[in-house]
Amino acid sequence: MQVRPVDWRSFEDPEARHAWDALAQCAAEPNPFFESWYLLPALRAHDPQGNVRLLRFECQGELAGLLPVRREPKYYRWPIPQLTTWIHGNCFLGTPLVAAGLERQFWRALLDWADAAPGLALFLHLPLIPLDSPLQAALAQVLDEQHRLAGLVHVEQRAMLQSDLPREAYFEAALSGKKRKELRRQFARLSELGEVTLDRTTGDEHLGRWIDDFLSLEHSGWKGGAGSALASHQSTTRLFREALSGAASHGRLERLTLTLDGEPIAMLASFVTPPGAFSYKTAFDERYARYSPGVLLQRENLAMLDHPLVRWTDSCASADHPMIDHIWRERRAIGRLSIAIGGRLRRAVFRQLLKAELGRNPGGIAP
Repeated sequence: MQVRPVDWRSFEDPEARHAWDALAQCAAEPNPFFESWYLLPALRAHDPQGNVRLLRFECQGELAGLLPVRREPKYYRWPIPQLTTWIHGNCFLGTPLVAAGLERQFWRALLDWADAAPGLALFLHLPLIPLDSPLQAALAQVLDEQHRLAGLVHVEQRAMLQSDLPREAYFEAALSGKKRKELRRQFARLSELGEVTLDRTTGDEHLGRWIDDFLSLEHSGWKGGAGSALASHQSTTRLFREALSGAASHGRLERLTLTLDGEPIAMLASFVTPPGAFSYKTAFDERYARYSPGVLLQRENLAMLDHPLVRWTDSCASADHPMIDHIWRERRAIGRLSIAIGGRLRRAVFRQLLKAELGRNPGGIAP
C-alpha cells in the first residue's frame, strides 16, 4: 500500500474516472466535493496549470484513497511553507475519499509519503476535517501509535440536521410557537400575491433552465453587489454548471424551488451522498425578504429527515449562521489539524510553530 502524487489531469481519462466513482461509492465517509463530478470541474476552473496534485492511495493495485494537495508558501497570512489539502471557496469539506476499512492504512501511507518528500513544507495541514468521524478517529490512532506531534488549531460548530423525529415534529421542537405563527402569517401574505408552489426535483429535468434561474437569483442580491455571487466570475459560473450537471448524472442532486406565479423566489441545491447529504447552495429573491422565502424553503428541506438513505445533512454554512442555526439545532464540529512531518529538525521547528500558534490563541492563529 502506498500513496503517490499524480497530475489531476490524468483522471480525465474515462477509465480513471470510473475507478474514482467506484471509490466514492465505498468510501468510509462521503465527501461530494472530492468526487470526480465536482473536483474535476473545480480543478479545471481554478488550477488550469496543474499545480494541485491528487494523492493516489492504492491497495493491491486498485484505487483506494484520494486527496487533492498543494504545496503552499504561506500558512494563511503567515510566510510559513506547508503541505496542505487543496481547498477553494466553494469546497466545504476536506475529508479524503478512502475505502471503508482502510482508514488507518491510508493515513500511514500519506504520512510516510509526507515524511519522505516534504519539500520546503514545515508541516502537513488538514483543513475542514469533521472531528467526530471514522477517518478522524483513525488518524488519531495513527498519530498516537507513531508518537507524532499534531495540533487542533481551529474548531467551528457548523449547523447540521440529524434527528429521529419526523419533519413536522422537528419543526415544532426547533422553533417557538410564536415563530411558527409568524411563518404561517408570512406564507399567507405571500400567497395573497399569487400562486405559491414548492417543487422538489431529483433528476436532470429542465436543469439548464434551473441553473440559469439560480445564477440570476443569487446575482440579483447582495452577493452580486459584493462580487461574490457565482455568476460574478466565469470560473465559478462554469464550476456550478458542470458540478450540478455531474451531480445529476450520478444521482447525487436534489433541487428545491419556491415559486410565486411560476417565478422562483427561493432555490436550494443539495448533494445527496448517503448516509449524508450536503446543502450546497441557496438563494432567494431579496425583494420578498419580508416573507422569509429562505426559511419557508428550509422548512420544506426538513423532508431530508424522512429520506430512507440519509441519516444527517451538513448545512455547509459558516458557524453562527443567522438563519439556518435557528432551524437546525444539531452541530457538526469541523476542525483544522496541523501535523509534524519530515526529520528531527523539521519536527523541532514545527513544535515551536505549534506552540506559538496555540499559545497566542487556543483557537489558533488562522483567521
